[in-house]
Amino acid sequence: MMEQERISAEEFPPWRVTLPSRPLTGLTVLVVEDSRVASEAVRLLCLRSGARIRRADSIRAALRHLKTYRPGAVIVDMGLPDGNGADMIAAFARTQPRVPVILGISGDPANRDAALRAGADGFLEKPVESLALFQEAILAALPSDARPQSPRALPDDMIGVDHKALRDDLAHVLDVLAEAEDTAAIDYIARFLAGVARSAHDRMLEDAATTLARDHEQGRPLATDLTRISGLVQDRLATKLVL
Repeated sequence: MMEQERISAEEFPPWRVTLPSRPLTGLTVLVVEDSRVASEAVRLLCLRSGARIRRADSIRAALRHLKTYRPGAVIVDMGLPDGNGADMIAAFARTQPRVPVILGISGDPANRDAALRAGADGFLEKPVESLALFQEAILAALPSDARPQSPRALPDDMIGVDHKALRDDLAHVLDVLAEAEDTAAIDYIARFLAGVARSAHDRMLEDAATTLARDHEQGRPLATDLTRISGLVQDRLATKLVL
């Protein structure tokens, strides 16, 4: 296999060592993520770190982005509406020159191995809330000569849930459920809802999504699971928690 070309520090803008709280200044991050809750959290983490952000909600949209610019880092959700995130990671890893930083992201820690096997440099587990962990995941994947050289204090900032984004994600769940006609749609909504529920720290909703995925995999009737999920989502949309 042809050795993949790594990016040197010369291809990055100068790091602002005078801004230790923004160690990603000058870096453009492409987030391939269909959940608005997750992508909004990453957006805020990028802004507080000094990075620019672009968002794609599908593999198709990510490929369109790549036709116009090359990001310094990509963060790829492992479960996308039009394909497997591992395939997208593998495509980024094959680019010449290689995308400098490739991270997988998922609410299911079991997806870590798949992301790394596909060529990711690291993995973020949802919910991504810690500014320090986010910055360190990207900095650790950069070439050593492209990292800030001065010692810096790790920030203790935490990112909370954006309730408008959560509302949009829950409304999306209802839309998909209303139009679901095949097993692929059920698989997708179970993964999507589980990730959203983890980001919102909603254990009841996460359990419902996990049960749907399990029953679907085992070939059990799904009517009760789908009715329960629909009711839980509608209840949350009707409360001020997601207004």
